[in-house]
Amino acid sequence: MERKIWVMLENHPEVMNQLAAKLGLSPELSFYDVWSLDEPELVAHIPRPALALLVILPFTPAWGRDRQAEDAGMGDYEGYGTQEPIIWFKQTIGHACGSIGFLHCAINGPAAEYVQPDSDLDKIRRDAIPLKMKDRADMLYNSIPFEEAHKSCVQLGDTDPTSNDNPGHHFVAFVKADGKLWELEGSRKGPLVRGTLREDEDVLSPRALDLGLKRVMRLEQEAGGKNLRFSCIALSRKI
Repeated sequence: MERKIWVMLENHPEVMNQLAAKLGLSPELSFYDVWSLDEPELVAHIPRPALALLVILPFTPAWGRDRQAEDAGMGDYEGYGTQEPIIWFKQTIGHACGSIGFLHCAINGPAAEYVQPDSDLDKIRRDAIPLKMKDRADMLYNSIPFEEAHKSCVQLGDTDPTSNDNPGHHFVAFVKADGKLWELEGSRKGPLVRGTLREDEDVLSPRALDLGLKRVMRLEQEAGGKNLRFSCIALSRKI
């Protein structure tokens, strides 16, 4: 049977806020554009602490080599259950990386406290916890509410939706949980710990950015590449 291939979502606050509303994340939270990683005045509109970052990045040769080397030393993820600090989904739906990135932002770390009880998002989270990687991926693959929520958002944002939009780009979520910065992407072998964060350091703190998004950018710079384009939004409480 041919696998599902969806229309890729845009990494835009309007899109992800709509997805959040459809699935059942509290309206007390919102996604915000991150306009700069180095100029404080350009992120002053984002309430702190930021709970998660959702980033779309170009899949450059330098990043590809780094990913291949990391994945070569990893087995497939075997974590499950309430003892795990992170809920991670293996992506098996084509072009669902944006919606899975949203899930990684919304049901992990402090954002999970804002999942509305008995919502579709709450059910996805509760159903996922006891499942191992393959069964968890199958559960999400067959989730009608997840698919309907995704489809309700494809016409939103600033770009025209197409079934193969940005094929050379990957969505990555960065979240803080258990005092660590986690990099979560459904096309990897599992969740990745990028380092420890102090209690007063959120995902937009200089250390978190250096361990996460800027690490990928450095790979490209050090390889002599110039493809440093990215789109980043932050999940935070509303003021």
